[in-house]
This record gives sequence, C-alpha cells and structure tokens, in this order.
Amino acid sequence: MTALKRLLAAGSVLTLAGGVASVALAAGQITFVSQGGAYQEAQTKAILDPAAEQLGITINQDSAPDAWPMIKTQGETGKPIWDVVDTPPANCVRGGKAGLIEELDFSKLPNAQTMPDEYKTPYSVAYEFYASVLAFNKANLGDKVPQSWADFWNVEAFPGTRALRNHPHVTLEAALLADGVARDQLYPLDVDRAFKKLEEIKPHITVWWTSGGQSAQLLADGEVDMAMVWNGRASAVMQDIEDIDFTFNDGFLQNTQLCILKNAPNLDTAMTFLNAAISPELQANLPLEIDYGPGNPAAFDTGKIPADRAAELPSSPENAAKQTLISDDWWASPEGEAAERRWLNFIQ
Repeated sequence: MTALKRLLAAGSVLTLAGGVASVALAAGQITFVSQGGAYQEAQTKAILDPAAEQLGITINQDSAPDAWPMIKTQGETGKPIWDVVDTPPANCVRGGKAGLIEELDFSKLPNAQTMPDEYKTPYSVAYEFYASVLAFNKANLGDKVPQSWADFWNVEAFPGTRALRNHPHVTLEAALLADGVARDQLYPLDVDRAFKKLEEIKPHITVWWTSGGQSAQLLADGEVDMAMVWNGRASAVMQDIEDIDFTFNDGFLQNTQLCILKNAPNLDTAMTFLNAAISPELQANLPLEIDYGPGNPAAFDTGKIPADRAAELPSSPENAAKQTLISDDWWASPEGEAAERRWLNFIQ
C-alpha cells in the first residue's frame, strides 16, 4: 500500500503546499517516515503493523529516501507534520544539534536499556543494521578472491575490475584500512591520508556507483569483478548467481536510527511507539523479512532468529566483531561535513 493510501485509509487528509505535506491527524496516531521500497514493506510487516496493534494506534506512513531536506524544512517551520523518522544517525545528530530533532528522554525508553551505548545518540536509537561489504565474482577471479580492503587496493596481486560507492562515508574508511590503519584507530579519520590512498585506486575503478541497485547490477552483469556493496544487495544477487559472494571481514557496520522531530504533533505517542519499535520481540521479526540485522542486539536472545539466519546478519555478535561500527557522530561534525565537500572535488 502506498504512503498516500495508508494516510487516506487512516482517515487523514493529505494536502501539498509548496512541496511540503500537511497532515490532519487524530489522537492515537503518528506519521512514520522511512526509505520506501522492499525495506519499508518488510518493516511494515515485521514492526509497524505489530506495534500499531500492540499500542492501539494508527501508524500513517510516508517515505523519503533522503529525509534530511524535509527534516530541515519542517523543523524550521516549528510545526512539523512528521513524527518519527527512520534515517541515518548523522541526520539525527545534525538535526538535534540544530534544534530540529527532539532530545530523547531515555527514562521513557526502557527497551533502549538493553542496547549498547554506541548504538544510541542523545537524539536517536538504532533501528536496523546493514553493512557495506566487499563482494566479488568467484568465476572471474578464480583463487584470487579478495578478503580485505588491502587486497582490493592491491591491483597486482588481485587483478580485476572494481567498483566503489560514489560517497565519502565508508569509502574513506575503506581507504584507511587499506593503508594499514587499525579498525579501532580509524576515528577521527585522517582525511588527508584517506584521499591520498583513494588517488592510488582511482584509475582502477570502473564505476563509482550511486545506488544499491546499481552496485548489485554491476556484479550480476559481470561488469565488475569486485565491489563495495551493501550486504542485502549482495545477498539478493547470490540467490540467482552462485559465483557471487561477499565477506563480512573488514566490513562496515552501519545503521539507521529512529528520531523524533522537534515539536512533533504527536510527541507522547511517538515516544511510546519508539520504545515498542526497538523491543527485542519486534526487532527479532525484521531479519525474518529482509537481510538486515536488528538494531537491538537483545533480539538475538529471543529465540525467534534461527542460528543459520543469525550467521547471515551483519549485526550478529560473530559478524559484528569482524567489522567497524561507523561513527556517524564524526560524520555529523564540522570535520565530517568538510570531508563530504572535499569528496565532491575528488570525484569530479
């Protein structure tokens, strides 16, 4: 069901004025915003519908692959129409510091107590995990299969066509790992060193991809032999092409988090929903619908996630230990924003 149909079915009225939606909401409702597609469909079944039934509320939905412009626009009006947003934590932190996102009262979020501190910010809590991983085509590479970013950068020992994401997040981190920086020493990023290392690999990159679908298609079509890919995209290709594989080794553990807009129209209901959405029981439903790991690690203790399924998930304890947890706090800092601007010059 589309976001508009969900809103109409809930008896809400949606109007557009100057590109900003205005929603008339009744009591016991929230407007929840995520990124659309198969991911939002999966979370609707796994988390949103069960939470709505459990709490006796209506969850209206909207989608915005890049929520930041609307967070900024709505927050600046002082009268936002969204309540809860599923978005990268850097947006939550940046928005919180700018007075656009509510600072959370964790005394009202008992389910957050079972989550590690690094999975939370003052403004948000982890909702789901995915990973940026090194994927490859074994048919093309034979016994020269890369297992680290140092291997990916080693074009002589590991020949083949390559692809990286056209975005500084994670790509700078990969360059530093390739240059020998230890995983626990990555932050704060040595930006100069990262870009110097990226200049080495730049002539050997066939494609700088801009979407998850594109990265998966590059592997599926055999256009590249190895690539940085989101684990869910790689898993989807692996179902059809047996020679495609990936490793969590040297991967980058990333998450989206839930945050609440400042002056949200349904603040109390939004807080109640947020606590339910990160409960271990509901969190354990998500990986049964899609290849993402739960944001609350207590979900692995519910018995709902089979051991073989847990082994495929980026946030399982075994796989998380092989990866670097991305510091969205650093990326939301002035240094991170400067690195994003520098990327635009590098990629031209």
